[in-house]
Amino acid sequence: MSEPSIHLRILRRDRPGARPYWQEFRIPYKPNYNVLSALMALRENPVTVEGERVDPVAWEHNCMEEVCGACAMLINQRPQPACSALVDALRQPIVLEPLPKFPVIRDLLVDRSRIFAGLKRVKAWIEIDGAWDIHQGGPRISPQEWEENYLYSRCMTCGCCMSACPQYGPQSDFIGPAPLAQVRLMNAHPTGRYQRGERLDAIMAEGGLSDCGNAQNCVAVCPKEIPLTTSIARAGRATTLHSIKKWFD
Repeated sequence: MSEPSIHLRILRRDRPGARPYWQEFRIPYKPNYNVLSALMALRENPVTVEGERVDPVAWEHNCMEEVCGACAMLINQRPQPACSALVDALRQPIVLEPLPKFPVIRDLLVDRSRIFAGLKRVKAWIEIDGAWDIHQGGPRISPQEWEENYLYSRCMTCGCCMSACPQYGPQSDFIGPAPLAQVRLMNAHPTGRYQRGERLDAIMAEGGLSDCGNAQNCVAVCPKEIPLTTSIARAGRATTLHSIKKWFD
């Protein structure tokens, strides 16, 4: 009787722009493995099912706790972080592909800089000159506001929502659901509200909110269950009011 194994089928590229090709591997089964653990085990002995020794598979990871989002990839055709994808819960062979919509650097490693460019465009940060003295009337947030804002603060820029969005990709300038959700978060902050108009102007421009097709794929695949469609709907209302106010001003 053969020993239990983990069967991996991986779409590989040797360099940016190179022709993709498939390779299959089998590694010894261990309980409680996640996909990253399987890739780490494969790295120790990168031999295909045909017995050919090949270069180790390239991928990206960091926290191993579903916080940084770096290890997101297409796993059995679903975008998700590899660190929280348990092997025992997946159909084999486990098919691994790089996240779609992003340029491939090598194998499962992609260039996600477009996400960060979108965050810069909408000023997804709070500008503070100095520090607030919490005992002298600094900005306060109610427990209700904090609870709602926390949902949006969990975004780890993994790119899963972008990969599932039919409007996002090299064929369009659409900024994507993650930056739109961060506009909702930053504009809800007592200090962030000072740049509220700038953020709304940014998502009213070309490639902004109006390019969303309301497919709702983003919220279906978000590993943090962020209410992305709710944030997009609220952004639509906010931009409408903002444009009316600007017209009267």
